[in-house]
Amino acid sequence: MPNERIPDMGSTITIEKPVFNLLLSRLKEEGYLPIGPRVKNETLVYEEIESIDDLPQGYSTEQKPGNFRLVHEKHSRFFDIIPGAQSWKQFLFPSQTELFAMQKNGKSWEISSQPMETPKYAFIGVRACELAAIQIQDGIFMREDFTDPHYRARRIHAFVISVNCTQPAGTCFCTSMGTGPRVKEEFDVNLTELDDVFVLTIGSEVARRLLAGIPFDDASGYILSNVERKLEHAEHQMTRKLESSDLPNLIIDHLDHPYWLEIGKRCLSCTNCTQVCPTCFCWDTQDEMSLDGKTTRRNRLWDSCFNPGYSHQAGGNTRPTIYSRYRQWLSHKLGTWKQQFGTLGCVGCGRCITWCPAEIDITEEIAALRNEVNR
Repeated sequence: MPNERIPDMGSTITIEKPVFNLLLSRLKEEGYLPIGPRVKNETLVYEEIESIDDLPQGYSTEQKPGNFRLVHEKHSRFFDIIPGAQSWKQFLFPSQTELFAMQKNGKSWEISSQPMETPKYAFIGVRACELAAIQIQDGIFMREDFTDPHYRARRIHAFVISVNCTQPAGTCFCTSMGTGPRVKEEFDVNLTELDDVFVLTIGSEVARRLLAGIPFDDASGYILSNVERKLEHAEHQMTRKLESSDLPNLIIDHLDHPYWLEIGKRCLSCTNCTQVCPTCFCWDTQDEMSLDGKTTRRNRLWDSCFNPGYSHQAGGNTRPTIYSRYRQWLSHKLGTWKQQFGTLGCVGCGRCITWCPAEIDITEEIAALRNEVNR
């Protein structure tokens, strides 16, 4: 039965799980493109979803250094998974973006760029650490002194359905970074999944409007207590820690410590950690000229501080060794990032641990560096 009430801002309600499809339909009617986690090629990807049936129902994930495994279990929940290599970064800051194109006209050139594509995304299932990563990239691409028009156009229209994380993976350490597992702010709707219902907290006027007429119940004290118990269990379940009280000085004050050489012997400089990281934002530009010389375009592409070419400047490569490139990545991520943007550049999602083929664990490396320094 349709509900004549509209949920209040900040209120917490429950809906039957099939009712979630009504919210997806409303989003599509409003021109949003719903993107959520899906099972594809035996892993998890973020792609367009049509209905709740596209979500990874019955799945969970096992993650440890250098290892990711999707597990199909017998439960009926949709959000027990922890995301794979992909993050929401690819939608707000695509791996390749055309900045402009030009057409030769006689002896001069004319801009021939197509209008900038500004998709209106609805992100379904954004974890607390991932939402923190989006906020970090907001601070990078939408500063007071500079705003990236491509990022801003996508970001300001994004509708976010976040999810409280109740089943952290073995490589997660968001509690150490203060980013999770519970979502605190900057969502349109925040969802916690219980066995029978979705518990929704309303975070925006857009969400209120979209939920108008959708059947819901106010969340009872029992429901709210159940949500709290699940979140407390998730916090206690997360045993991986990264001590950050002495950062960034631990790194900045010991850039010449020989332990960096030891890490460099294991690192493959493959760039996996930077490509899966939801906050890394290094990019390069490349020009493409047609064979007849009449058209050209300039593209922005993801880059990595592990690429030897990234450090090539006038006079040569400033970081010719793997250890120096790893030190650059970590000393920025957990060091000078704070001086630049007021926060560390890590949200504790654990992707750099899971997807490192050399099984290098950022939490263990920081602990080992601390031990070496204090010997």
